[in-house]
Amino acid sequence: MNRKTLTLTLLLAVVPGVAMSASVYKWTDENGVTHFGDRQPTGSKAERVNVRSGTSSDASGNRQSPQERLGNMQEQQADEAEQRQETAVEEARRKQREANCATARSNLDVIDRNARIRIEENGEQRYLSQEEIAEKRAEFKRIAEESCRPTEE
Repeated sequence: MNRKTLTLTLLLAVVPGVAMSASVYKWTDENGVTHFGDRQPTGSKAERVNVRSGTSSDASGNRQSPQERLGNMQEQQADEAEQRQETAVEEARRKQREANCATARSNLDVIDRNARIRIEENGEQRYLSQEEIAEKRAEFKRIAEESCRPTEE
């Protein structure tokens, strides 16, 4: 019984080492299908794969560590988020300009169609004088010119 236990223990200690020393090769055939095998294929370039770590023996020295890859991914995601935010801000500005343009044109239309303009100040209503109407017309024209012109990109 003692001899069987010793043999079994020795066998279990040797088998993982033998299994890990076996080579596994990775190659891609002419159809683009990736294959794995224990023998290097003839007629095609194969790379030896380290089964335990998942890295290949042909890996170049410029591989990034997981921390570097994570840092690069986070930096890329931050850049993309910043770009999305800039796009959203530009879109909001464009919509605000369109709204300002429409309001200014509408106000100009009201001023041009009506001889008398009534406003409310401090809870009381009054009519604008001709000078005040001219000032408002000039102000709305200026706003319309600024808001309605196409943006330079």
